[in-house]
Amino acid sequence: MAIDAVSGATLSLPQTSGNAPDPGAGSRFTQALGRLLDAAEGSSAEANQKVASMLDGSGDVHDAMIALQRAELSLQLTVQVRNKLMQAYQEVMRMPV
Repeated sequence: MAIDAVSGATLSLPQTSGNAPDPGAGSRFTQALGRLLDAAEGSSAEANQKVASMLDGSGDVHDAMIALQRAELSLQLTVQVRNKLMQAYQEVMRMPV
């Protein structure tokens, strides 16, 4: 299953068969989160560049607004993923030992 990020990066979740744990799933998950964070940072940098070019007159207002919206959506996706991870962590911590 893949989730398309706003800037074109994909977050691929590991596919396993049956109940056997996949030994490489942790590193792939970490890499997927890293790509998601890089995509959010990249879209923010692109938005900053588009706004700067708009302000100096070499860029278009529409391109700057689209880049800003893309950066905002990417940030919202990143925050929601973080919130879900925190909820899962808190749920695990509430489990009796």
